[in-house]
Amino acid sequence: MSLFKARDWWSTILGDKEEFDQGCLCLANVDNSGNGQDKIIVGSFMGYLRIFSPHPAKTGDGAQAEDLLLEVDLRDPVLQVEVGKFVSGTEMLHLAVLHSRKLCVYSVSGTLGNVEHGNQCQMKLMYEHNLQRTACNMTYGSFGGVKGRDLICIQSMDGMLMVFEQESYAFGRFLPGFLLPGPLAYSSRTDSFLTVSSCQQVESYKYQVLAFATDADKRQETEQQKLGSGKRLVVDWTLNIGEQALDICIVSFNQSASSVFVLGERNFFCLKDNGQIRFMKKLDWSPSCFLPYCSVSEGTINTLIGNHNNMLHIYQDVTLKWATQLPHIPVAVRVGCLHDLKGVIVTLSDDGHLQCSYLGTDPSLFQAPNVQSRELNYDELDVEMKELQKIIKDVNKSQGVWPMTEREDDLNVSVVVSPNFDSISQATDVEVGTDLVPSVTVKVTLQNRVILQKAKLSVYVQPPLELTCDQFTFQFMTPDLTRTVSFSVYLKRSYTPSELEGNAVVSYSRPTDRNPDGIPRVIQCKFRLPLKLICLPGQPSKTASHKITIDTNKSPVSLLSLFPGFASQSDDDQVNVMGFHFLGGARITVLASKTSQRYRIQSEQFEDLWLITNELILRLQEYFEKQGVKDFACSFSGSIPLQEYFELIDHHFELRINGEKLEELLSERAVQFRAIQRRLLARFKDKTPAPLQHLDTLLDGTYKQVIALADAVEENQGNLFQSFTRLKSATHLVILLIALWQKLSADQVAILEAAFLPLQEDTQELGWEETVDAAISHLLKTCLSKSSKEQAMNLNSQLNIPKDTSQLKKHITLLCDRLAKGGRLCLSTDAAAPQTMVMPGGCTTIPESDLEERSVEQDSTELFTNHRHLTAETPRPGGVFLHKLSLLAAIHVRCDLLLLAFHHDCETTPATWNSTCSDQLLGVSRCWQCCTN
Repeated sequence: MSLFKARDWWSTILGDKEEFDQGCLCLANVDNSGNGQDKIIVGSFMGYLRIFSPHPAKTGDGAQAEDLLLEVDLRDPVLQVEVGKFVSGTEMLHLAVLHSRKLCVYSVSGTLGNVEHGNQCQMKLMYEHNLQRTACNMTYGSFGGVKGRDLICIQSMDGMLMVFEQESYAFGRFLPGFLLPGPLAYSSRTDSFLTVSSCQQVESYKYQVLAFATDADKRQETEQQKLGSGKRLVVDWTLNIGEQALDICIVSFNQSASSVFVLGERNFFCLKDNGQIRFMKKLDWSPSCFLPYCSVSEGTINTLIGNHNNMLHIYQDVTLKWATQLPHIPVAVRVGCLHDLKGVIVTLSDDGHLQCSYLGTDPSLFQAPNVQSRELNYDELDVEMKELQKIIKDVNKSQGVWPMTEREDDLNVSVVVSPNFDSISQATDVEVGTDLVPSVTVKVTLQNRVILQKAKLSVYVQPPLELTCDQFTFQFMTPDLTRTVSFSVYLKRSYTPSELEGNAVVSYSRPTDRNPDGIPRVIQCKFRLPLKLICLPGQPSKTASHKITIDTNKSPVSLLSLFPGFASQSDDDQVNVMGFHFLGGARITVLASKTSQRYRIQSEQFEDLWLITNELILRLQEYFEKQGVKDFACSFSGSIPLQEYFELIDHHFELRINGEKLEELLSERAVQFRAIQRRLLARFKDKTPAPLQHLDTLLDGTYKQVIALADAVEENQGNLFQSFTRLKSATHLVILLIALWQKLSADQVAILEAAFLPLQEDTQELGWEETVDAAISHLLKTCLSKSSKEQAMNLNSQLNIPKDTSQLKKHITLLCDRLAKGGRLCLSTDAAAPQTMVMPGGCTTIPESDLEERSVEQDSTELFTNHRHLTAETPRPGGVFLHKLSLLAAIHVRCDLLLLAFHHDCETTPATWNSTCSDQLLGVSRCWQCCTN
């Protein structure tokens, strides 16, 4: 806790979900009371005007009912409030309220309270001006040196200054070269208006010049000013500050000197009244508001500056004198006299936190106790330390790192997925080829047991699945409340997600006696989306490039009973065949044997087999659980399809390499573009004109290349994201097959998933290949090591993108080989199992299907493998064949990169295609054909 903080004298929260800005706060004796005490006037964008007169019984008390003198709904957003001599015939103070299309001046009078309700205020409308243009801000003062009254100047959103002489409209002038409105202030000593234009310049306009310039009640007349009819509006002086300004303020030392203060986005400027810089201060944080005022030291100015770090800094010129902590981010700050307390700092946040505070420190009430000197018995301390270490070790072994206590949850989260589609699909901006993309409703119910703070629900599904809303906020101010939210899920893009599981995570804070802010906690609940959300019934396919066979220990189940919503035929002869059609375009066929206990899943794309295979196994488990069968098990006896898996890895890695090359080219073209710009700028600034020497043509060509490369980078990123999703699907499938093949436990499967799926998203800085290679190398070094030499092997601590994928594919093959020889996955290195198992070959085909093209005699003698174009004599993974495949894959990647480079060069220089690129392309084609043969 900081000693230097704003001591809370009085504070309150204004309204509910109202918004405020820097012009919404004003301090003045608006009711003209005899004691001269200031009142706090606050307006909001919701149209409410409030007047406060704080009278806390003791420091730190909140607002009481009698502190609010007036609250009125003006029905129009309040942009700014000011207090001055705005009514003719009197020098009493009146309240000016600026709306977007109206300026109202009110008389505020106070009424003494005779009972405990306290004093009250009444507000009477004196006059109003309807504005022809939308207002932005206003300023007031004795324009032209008038005595005893204040005039008002309003700046519109289109750059017009409208001057009102109290009840009458005086004139309007357009600012030259206007684009966006900036802060506005009036200097009484120089009788001029100061603003900061969109050109990041401080501009000063004399009031006399504004008054005698050509009338600009119509925008078209600004063109007449340029033609010389009447006097033009000429700026008095300008100063370029190089950044946009947040606010501007004028402070006078005396009658002979004044200073102009400008608060920028990163700097704080103090100018003389002629535009020269007195001093400037570079700020190390982002400011939000400021207020300059005269210092007790003669010739110096104190400035209050609030920032977005909840801090309030007090500067004397450029010297930091005080820094204090605020409970909110201030958007407006004022200093006044409240309840006979001078120098009260009043701050207002954008959400309505109004606080009156003063600067001070907290005294230290802690007194250190007297130290009792005694001799230490180190032997007893050693014994006690060993006992405590033993207790800690026992707890960690039995219950994990964090000992869990049995207690009732603070918050219960449940998720229900609707079994039916939405009657009106909520899918928007979809990129799927089908006409209608369905959506399904998901309901999340939260029920609290105790009071909770800042409960935030975040929902996540695997892309390309999309949510209509994924963030929700709750407040559980009383126990036993139930909150229910619903949202829809749909498929947005034309490829298949890697998982159908979603996750609902709730983070909340539970307050305790020692920590009122609460202890942060997280609870999550997983849910599963229906398969029909991304899949439709389809016709079974007779041929497929990729096939896998799942063995079971129970009699085959009818596919119509397993997938009731996907039955496209009612013929009993086809109950063992079912087709699926993903919305992304892929088609999958499932075949169930009539006699054996096998199921086959086949498709044209390897990664598309994952979702249907996983869904088949889950539905088989649910079916037999309902039947009361507890010993149901699935197995896989085929060879692990590493070749298809490696092709997806190579494709993903190739896109990463292409992305790096495109980003390097884009960086080079950007450097070239900036160099040409500098050369052109030097030519244009040269006093003696010189020819451009086709620099403009080179600039235009470089610009087109930058745009084309940026589009190529964006397209490659989209392809890379889609490739990573397909790679995750294939990885899930390989892990499932390895688990069924070696009958791995749930803990061992979790280790495999952590090694093969460490990232939700991969980037150029940290990609899938290097992360998985490090994880698999660690497994090979520890639990799957064959000798102590491998255990002593040091791994590279830096994860850099590899040159190729040969090392990764070698390690994956070695992992499967170690598992086939009896290796066991665990997190400790003392689990050495005898490696005596032999990797199985394959399984026979299923001849019962009517879609099988081969005869029963051929199927009985031919082995079924999961590789395309492989026979029973094909070597198993880990042999010479995979080494050749890796070499061919590397050659394929190299040839594709060369083709991409030739294609890029020929697009940039089409004239050279016939002479150069055709010969090089022919050479690459012959090289690829030779290597494949």
